[in-house]
Amino acid sequence: MTDTLSHAPTSSTSARIVTEIPGPRSKAMHERRVKTVSAGVAATFPIYAASAHDAVIEDVDGNRFIDFTGGIGVMTVGHTNDAVVHAVADQASKVTHTLFAVAGYEPYIEVCELLAKHTPGNFAKKSVLVNSGAEAVENAVKIARKHTGRTEVAVLHHGYHGRTNLTSAMNYNMHPYGTGFGPLAGSVHHAPNSSPFHDGLSGAEAAERTITFLEKRVGASQIACLVVEPIQGEGGFIVPAEGYLQALVDWCHANGIVYVSDEVQSGMARTGAYFASEHFGIEPDLVTSAKGIGGGMPIAAVTGRAEIMDASHPGGLGGTFGGNPVSCAAVVAVFSEVDKRGLLNEAKRVEKTLKPALLDLQAKYPVIADVRGMGAMLAIEFMDPSTGKPAPEVAKAVQTHALHAGVLILTAGTFGNVLRFLPPVVITDDQLLEAVAVMDDALASL
Repeated sequence: MTDTLSHAPTSSTSARIVTEIPGPRSKAMHERRVKTVSAGVAATFPIYAASAHDAVIEDVDGNRFIDFTGGIGVMTVGHTNDAVVHAVADQASKVTHTLFAVAGYEPYIEVCELLAKHTPGNFAKKSVLVNSGAEAVENAVKIARKHTGRTEVAVLHHGYHGRTNLTSAMNYNMHPYGTGFGPLAGSVHHAPNSSPFHDGLSGAEAAERTITFLEKRVGASQIACLVVEPIQGEGGFIVPAEGYLQALVDWCHANGIVYVSDEVQSGMARTGAYFASEHFGIEPDLVTSAKGIGGGMPIAAVTGRAEIMDASHPGGLGGTFGGNPVSCAAVVAVFSEVDKRGLLNEAKRVEKTLKPALLDLQAKYPVIADVRGMGAMLAIEFMDPSTGKPAPEVAKAVQTHALHAGVLILTAGTFGNVLRFLPPVVITDDQLLEAVAVMDDALASL
C-alpha cells in the first residue's frame, strides 16, 4: 500500500491510476460484499476506499481519485479534516453516549447555539438534533403538523427528501426510492416548481403556478407545511428564478403554513453562504440540515422559530442517538473551520474557477445544454442538441470515463442526464481544472 494521504501535500495531489479499475483488492472486497451486504444498497463505483484527505480518495489498490462527490455533499471541509478528527478523538475519550434526554452534555447545546446563530432570520430559534437528513425532514413535518393542527404536506416537483416512508412519498422520483415499499405515507401533494432553464418562467410566474396548484388541489387552510430545497439536489441542482422562493414564503405566512427549507444538501457553506436560503433573501420558519454540518460524522438537525419548535410535547422529539456527543463535537469543529479558514469564500473560489471552465466545455460541446449552480454546488445538464431530449447516456459515459481517469462524479436529475459537482471546498484550483480536462477528454471521445 502506498503512503496514506494524511501525509501527502494535497496542494500537489493529482489523480493517479496504478491498476485497472476496479483493482484486484477492490474486486476481492466486492466479492465479500455481495455475500453479506443487502443488494438494496447501491454500488455507484466499483472501488473501495482505504484513506482520504481533503479532496482526494485513495482506494485499497493505491489508485487516487479527485473527489467531486464529497460523500454526496458531506465533506465540505474536506476528508479527514484535522480539526474534526481531533475534536472527535477528544470527545470520544470523554463521553461517547448517554442519550441527551437522560444526561445532557454541552456539545449538544453548543451545536444548537451555533445553528441558532447561523441559520437565516433574526428571531429566537431552537433546534432538535437527529441522525440523518431524512429524519430531520420527517421531524420538521411532525413539528409543523403539531404547530398548525393541520395534516397536509406540500412539496415541489423534482424535489428529493429521503428514503423513509414519509420522505419517500415526498420525493418527486418515487422510483427507485419507494418502488415496492408501499403503501407510502399519504397527505403529500406535489406542486410545480421553478426551473428557469426548462420552463422559462419568471419567479413571479412560477410562484403563481405553484400557489394556484396548491390552492386548487389542496386548499391553503389544510396545509401544515411547504417543504422546499432552495437549490434542488437530486433533481439536478435546479436554481429557482429570482423572487420565486420569497413569493412562496410570503404566501405561506399569509396562510398560516410553515415554510420549511430543506438544506440537507445545500447548507453548511456548500454554496458560499452558511445556508443557501441566504442567497434568496428568505427567512424560513424551519431549516433542516445534515450532511456537511458533521464533517463526516452522522448528525442532522431541525432549527426554527422557537414558538414552532416548542409546539411538541416533551418526549415527542428525539431519539437514542440524536445529537450524539461525538458527532456534536464534529459539528462544533466544522463551524470553527468555516470561520477560521474562510471556507465561505473558498466555496465562492470553487465557483469562480470551475464554472467558467464548465462554460468553456459548453461552448465546445453542444450536448451540454446548461451550466448552473452556486459555490461548490454546480452541475451540467446534457441534452441531445438535435432532439432537445435528455441525454442520460452521455452523463453516464462521462462518469465512467472519469472514473477510469481518476475522477469521481455523481449523476443527478430526474432523467439522469445531469452531472453534479460537490467537491470539498478545500479542493485546489489545479485539481478542479484537472477534473475538467478529464471531462473534456471524455466528451471528445464520444
